[in-house]
Amino acid sequence: IARYAAMRVGDAVESLIRFPSTANLPGPTDLVDLVTFRRQLMQESMGAGMFGGGMGRPSDDQKRELFKEFRLAERKSTIGLQTWWLNRMLQTPAPLQEKMALYFHGHFTTAVIQKGVSPSMAFDQNQLYRQYALGNLRDLTRDVSKNPAMLLYLDNAGSVAAHPNENYARELMELFTLGVDHYSENDVREAARAWTGWTVDRRTGEATFVGGRHDGGSKTFLGRTGNWAGDDIVNIIFDQPQCARFFATSLLNFFVYNNPEPELIDAVAASLRKNDYEIGPVLSMLLRSNVFFSDRAYRGLIKSPAEYVVGTYKALGIAPIDTTGLRAMAAMGQVLFYPPNVAGWPPGENWMTSQMLIARQNFVAALVNEPVVGQMSWVASLPIDAQQVSQELVAKILQGDASKQSFVQLSDYLDGANTSALGELSVENRDERLRGAAYLTMAMPAYQLD
Repeated sequence: IARYAAMRVGDAVESLIRFPSTANLPGPTDLVDLVTFRRQLMQESMGAGMFGGGMGRPSDDQKRELFKEFRLAERKSTIGLQTWWLNRMLQTPAPLQEKMALYFHGHFTTAVIQKGVSPSMAFDQNQLYRQYALGNLRDLTRDVSKNPAMLLYLDNAGSVAAHPNENYARELMELFTLGVDHYSENDVREAARAWTGWTVDRRTGEATFVGGRHDGGSKTFLGRTGNWAGDDIVNIIFDQPQCARFFATSLLNFFVYNNPEPELIDAVAASLRKNDYEIGPVLSMLLRSNVFFSDRAYRGLIKSPAEYVVGTYKALGIAPIDTTGLRAMAAMGQVLFYPPNVAGWPPGENWMTSQMLIARQNFVAALVNEPVVGQMSWVASLPIDAQQVSQELVAKILQGDASKQSFVQLSDYLDGANTSALGELSVENRDERLRGAAYLTMAMPAYQLD
């Protein structure tokens, strides 16, 4: 914060959008290629390696053992993938890249394990979002449409000319690019025909196009007629002014505030079209704009569980994030790679139910009591003075954004107001009081907000 605050706005934005290299960041360590793993298990079960005996078909008991081993590997890979991403968010020198990956993860949703989506497929899709973090929205939409995880999750891997599956064609328009009421049922049918022919090779997990399964006939989509394929459908969608408005609304809701004004949406939409849907220039403009620095935008968004968990580890100086963070996120309503449905996670006040707020408080309470917190240099350097400690905690955790009443309550807690237990802040009660004060600071309203 101090480094960015010392810069001019333009320089700060440039340093965010020009990503430094992240090549040295580690990849997931527990990711198993389940396609290969399944094949190996079957080969072992057919021979003498795993179950004994000679060649032949596996028995029912052997099948149950295979299924159990496969599910364990699947679960271990998924947990490893989730933990890896949270730690990448924590460690990356390019935080905006991860923020955009999180945005796309909630926009072009896919759930791991469901419908045959393996953790390795989910990882590849996640890398795709990182690749396009500030790239071209049209190109990303074309590529994610042909991504194995998406093909399986929205049933397009089995769509053939004789029986086009309309699921992906519908969600592509309704949830990903246009929104409801901006297409007809006939547009869904024609788009589904255009997307036929794509499949996922179960042996390799790769997406392939089979020309013989594609409907090569003429199609009329959004008022345009031609021998359209999937990429053509995306191109026609992005020619619609509504597509720019849809993404403008989505980006404003994610980065600025909810329910943006129509004139603001139109301005961002115009910038998207002017820049041919390149996100980098648009986001650069948005982050420098007066609206981004407006009173309404200041702490105008509720932190998602991912932002809350990673931010708390970052604020306390704790690393790495372990299963404590994963359990906390689940209780708060967000499990990475497991969106509740194809619409993704509902934003805004949906994160602030009473149950989820209690989960946030429980998470912070558990984390501030970790032994490592007392060893952090910034904690060890805090003085034994209630007023000064309060000032430093509010400055570090809330950037000074606490009401006078909240500040007084924090100082009173540190000095043992209304309690006889060791009285005011001292060497004897310092560790316990500092942990409690950190918890109280993170329980303040400002800490729930971006």
